[in-house]
Amino acid sequence: VGGSVLGGSDVVFVYPGQGGQWLNMAVGLLEVPAFADRLRECDAALRPYVGFSVEEVLRGGEDWLTRVEVVQPVLWAVGVALTAWWEAHGVRPAAVVGHSQGEVVAAVVAGALSVEDGARVV
Repeated sequence: VGGSVLGGSDVVFVYPGQGGQWLNMAVGLLEVPAFADRLRECDAALRPYVGFSVEEVLRGGEDWLTRVEVVQPVLWAVGVALTAWWEAHGVRPAAVVGHSQGEVVAAVVAGALSVEDGARVV
């Protein structure tokens, strides 16, 4: 198929699955409006399915780093929010691809899933 998938650039965003998490990841971006607003949107969409706040997890201790039921929704929310941050700086992907939860990020970014549907899949 010719043409671009999302934008007119040569940039491709690749979203990881579990294993890409680390202590204090994204904490510095929690004060950046483009990132924080989108993260809060993801957090609100996740709330019916999880018993935690994504922002509180990111600001908290390391106990979440190996808990799959926490890691996967958090990585999904961070991936979606990071994309909003990049786009706020004018970086728009021509295509997106992901592995595991990264596939769900890619689907949301591409518009194939809404944030609410992405949260449900995660």
